Amino acid sequence: MHYLRDGEVVLYKRARSRVWQCRYRLYNGAWVRVSTRKTALEYAQQIACDLYDEARYRERLGLAPVQKTFAEIARITVEELQRDLTTGTGKKIYVDYISIIERYFVPFFGERHLQNIKHDNIAEFERWRNNKMQRKPKSSTLMNFASAFNRVCTTAIQRGWISERVPLPKLSRKGEKGSVRPAFSAEEIAQLRAFMATWELQGTQEFDRLQRPLVCDYVEFLLLTGMRHGTEAMNVQWRDCEWYEYDKVRYLRVRVSGKTGERYLIAKHEAVTVLQRLCSRQLDLAGQPLDAVLSRVNKYIFRNANGLRPRTFNGMFMKLVRECGLLTDGAGQRRTLYSLRHTYATQELLSGTDIHTLSKQMGNSVRMLEQHYSKLTATMAAERLA
Repeated sequence: MHYLRDGEVVLYKRARSRVWQCRYRLYNGAWVRVSTRKTALEYAQQIACDLYDEARYRERLGLAPVQKTFAEIARITVEELQRDLTTGTGKKIYVDYISIIERYFVPFFGERHLQNIKHDNIAEFERWRNNKMQRKPKSSTLMNFASAFNRVCTTAIQRGWISERVPLPKLSRKGEKGSVRPAFSAEEIAQLRAFMATWELQGTQEFDRLQRPLVCDYVEFLLLTGMRHGTEAMNVQWRDCEWYEYDKVRYLRVRVSGKTGERYLIAKHEAVTVLQRLCSRQLDLAGQPLDAVLSRVNKYIFRNANGLRPRTFNGMFMKLVRECGLLTDGAGQRRTLYSLRHTYATQELLSGTDIHTLSKQMGNSVRMLEQHYSKLTATMAAERLA
């Protein structure tokens, strides 16, 4: 061993290695270990002292004494996102964030340090990304990229690897406007419901027999509440559903927590029947009256008979609408689970629901609803305007 800087820096070798290792002490007494990557003692001593001086200088500036590469910060960020998804507290969009970080950010920014990434680097990255994607991203895609990058930056700041005073560049959020997801017409909803009544009974495998009734109830519940599919709907528990009485009429109120925070929504009266079916199929609740379950039981409502909670219904829904002949609309646009929420908003506006009331119900801003449904609201006003 070789001691430098009054014992604050120590050089040593590991067994069966010719490379000098270094450890140095920080102001707080903690030791940092790192390889000098040198076999010559003279060069190893110089590198060890440089590392020690830089760490102490960064400590005096209030910065993290040890810098992390973008790849190291990204790895921790992905672990945090994955942990939230596993525990059920993560949002559906986290899956996209993880994909963006691993497929785009790490290959490009990998060994760079976050504080050294400048606007020119961001512009270079965006050109590289667009070439890799072979298309110009939509605004919604760019929003996901920007949010994923911000999440990496937040991880670095929270863990003290970079100061919040360090200016960091931002990714562009401006892109081509995405097309509105296709909704179902009233006639198509009637067709879908009639088809589901027999489709849910046609499963030949055990998995299908468990999942088909569940996905049908999931579709119905989204149509009757307008809630977001994914995290918002999948995290609803029986205790989140309660009776609300107003003017001697009883309503079903549901508490949801999504990307805009927590809110209460009022479900259509038919949603009670959906909950009754769900309750009767879950073996640990079967036989109990719905009133004994609502607002009390701390279990998820979307579970199959065995109590298992699917991660997603995307695949089963696509199978359902494909077999029903409703996979695409008249313009050839593919429908997704989000189409159910779009259908709810469209039907509510057509029936005369005030846009401010709909904003509270769906957890969207009035401005966003006006942007997406401006043509529809103008058409609805035709009678009053003509």
